Amino acid sequence: MNIIGFTTGVFDMFHIGHLNLLENAKSKCDFLVVGVNSDKLVSEYKSKNAVVPFEERLRIVSAMRCVDEAIRVDTLDKESIYMTKLFNVLFIGDDWKGSQRWAETERVMLTYGVRTIYLPYTRSTNSTLLREKLIEY
Repeated sequence: MNIIGFTTGVFDMFHIGHLNLLENAKSKCDFLVVGVNSDKLVSEYKSKNAVVPFEERLRIVSAMRCVDEAIRVDTLDKESIYMTKLFNVLFIGDDWKGSQRWAETERVMLTYGVRTIYLPYTRSTNSTLLREKLIEY
């Protein structure tokens, strides 16, 4: 049986943390689907805009060797994504482990037989830190 993995994110200002997450996820599945959050979704739930436009973020993620398929994501609801793109394993950074949102997501996805795997979060770099550094310059 092929293991299909799924992860999602904004992937704004692509950095080493993004690469670490994607390569780590790919090492744990046979086929990796990556959802790239649309500009509208990002502005709705983060109350800020992505620096890099959606089409460019999708193209960057699609070009990664470790990504087998990149798709547009317009919702945070992993169950609804699962209904359109079946997967066996859901990957997320371990910085979300223990949060109410992800405990509920994990519970719901388990009803479909989907395991949630928390991958090590790269603490040294993230898009928020990059934004702050840009402001300094």
